[in-house]
Amino acid sequence: MNRERMVRIGCGAGFWGDSAQGPAQLVQAGGIDYLVMDYLAEITMSLLARAKAKRADAGYATDFVESVMRPLLPALARQGIKVVTNAGGVNAPACKAALEAAISAAGLRLVVAAVSGDDLLSRADELRRAPVREMDLETALPDQPLSINAYLGATPIAAALAAGADIVVTGRCVDSALALGPLMHEFNWQADDYDRLAAGSLVGHIIECGAQCTGGLFTDWREVPGWDNMGFPIAECRADGSCVITKPAGTGGLITCATVGEQVAYEIGDPTRYVLPDVVCDFSHVRLVQDGPQRVAVSGARGLPPTPHYKTSVTFSAGYRATAMLMIGGREARAKAQRVAEAILTRTRRLFAERALGDYQETSIEILGAESTYGPHARCGDTREVILKLAVAHREEPALTLFAQEIFPAATAMAQGLTGFSGGRPSVQPIVRLYSCLIDKTWVAIAVDVAGQRATIAAPLAHTPDQRPKLTQSLLDGAELEDAVLTAEHNAPSVPLWRAAHGRSGDKGNSANIAVLARHAGLLPVLRAQLTAEAVADYFAHLAEGPVTRYEWPGLTGFNFVLERALGGGGTGSLRHDPQGKAYAQLLLDFPLQVPLALHALLRIDDTAPTPGATSC
Repeated sequence: MNRERMVRIGCGAGFWGDSAQGPAQLVQAGGIDYLVMDYLAEITMSLLARAKAKRADAGYATDFVESVMRPLLPALARQGIKVVTNAGGVNAPACKAALEAAISAAGLRLVVAAVSGDDLLSRADELRRAPVREMDLETALPDQPLSINAYLGATPIAAALAAGADIVVTGRCVDSALALGPLMHEFNWQADDYDRLAAGSLVGHIIECGAQCTGGLFTDWREVPGWDNMGFPIAECRADGSCVITKPAGTGGLITCATVGEQVAYEIGDPTRYVLPDVVCDFSHVRLVQDGPQRVAVSGARGLPPTPHYKTSVTFSAGYRATAMLMIGGREARAKAQRVAEAILTRTRRLFAERALGDYQETSIEILGAESTYGPHARCGDTREVILKLAVAHREEPALTLFAQEIFPAATAMAQGLTGFSGGRPSVQPIVRLYSCLIDKTWVAIAVDVAGQRATIAAPLAHTPDQRPKLTQSLLDGAELEDAVLTAEHNAPSVPLWRAAHGRSGDKGNSANIAVLARHAGLLPVLRAQLTAEAVADYFAHLAEGPVTRYEWPGLTGFNFVLERALGGGGTGSLRHDPQGKAYAQLLLDFPLQVPLALHALLRIDDTAPTPGATSC
């Protein structure tokens, strides 16, 4: 095998709704071998399942075929670019058929493969009898699930490519498998080559969210140029598992060790044990090196044998929800907004009682513009303009129809300055909650349909036990920590965490992770001593109901915090304005640190200080 051979994989979509310009940009730039696109989130599966229940040929991401693939088909065929995507949703065969029709209409000859086996909805009763249990709460399978999908891995994707597919469409699979599958195929990586499988999974994890690794959502956002034309990522991959992350020339964005590092830490729990279907990854000693302008070299992933289970996501209905949004202006705007919200809830509760409708399941009042999400850490005083967000949940739809009718009367009966009813009368929507469980891999029958042939694919299981010692290198390489640094000097100046570190947050169901990566290794003792799990738990006590765990991350010079039961249910099951913890890193980056004067040269300069005469709310 030629170690110098390179495979270039571009990711053109990080979610269903991402810009169609991403895939077009990568194809037009030329030079990529594979175009991968990620479309699925847990809640997306329930929406697609409902669509399929209404129409047998629905249940996939239709705009993938019409808006993305149809215009690009000639260029893909001309350049020999292969495509791998999970846009098949809960109906990969229908997506395959629609693609084949588009290919035929274009007069082209491209082979489409469909991966199936992840959809277990028809086996709900068997799973309930097994029985399966929720991963964290140990509860039983919901009575009437909307969708049940096992997260498949890269093995069937590699098999489809080996069978001659030009386009591979899957249903639910782990996002990183979209890149690992092509690499397994191109470099002939075997099922027990765990270090390379982990390296390929890391490639997929870095690029799976599109522009998030090319400067999108970066802590130091002022440094990122060209938001109007963000470059989508390209991974230049080699057979030894190493890769370089880059982007098309002339596009916006920024690729540095910091921007890539933040994405490595996105939506991760324990970095020494990131469980995927094909391999258990140890990313704790991943190494990032600037390889030139807009290029970062990535190495150091290690792999362990896979587990005997597939993580499986189940979605189910849990009542109804409605959200009202309106603006309130003028003096004491925050106090007026609070009173309006409480009055509406009191009034509707009285009306519910008169109609025997029962009370709300849950209510959420957030006053946007007054730093509601910061709780006790809010700094905003008497702001003169806020948005009141009032969200409610109820078991019965008629109750929320009544709630929606009682929002507009506030315009004449309550606070002066009340205006801007966003979107009109609130709509009533079903609440879809997520239930996660583990299912034995023997339950799942994976198949690949390609060129009129159907092949079954064995689930990836551990082939050989891994005897290597676990890496235990500490963040400080065993160096002794000086008491003066650990405890901070008496009267040392307090600085916000963002001056000492980068941050990135993400979600896994109802849990959130916040990665904190030091700007300089010399600041690690301060972070380690002051930014403890207990300190973060206390800081987020108004949002997180469960424990907080801190994991060391030596390779990225930082820590990863996992906050359990921190998102009010998460996804569409949460009434919060930030149900996925997207702003949690921003909240934590204001955490006050006492940094000894001797280390102040390592801090980022405060380049956001207000100009003379300026005031904040």
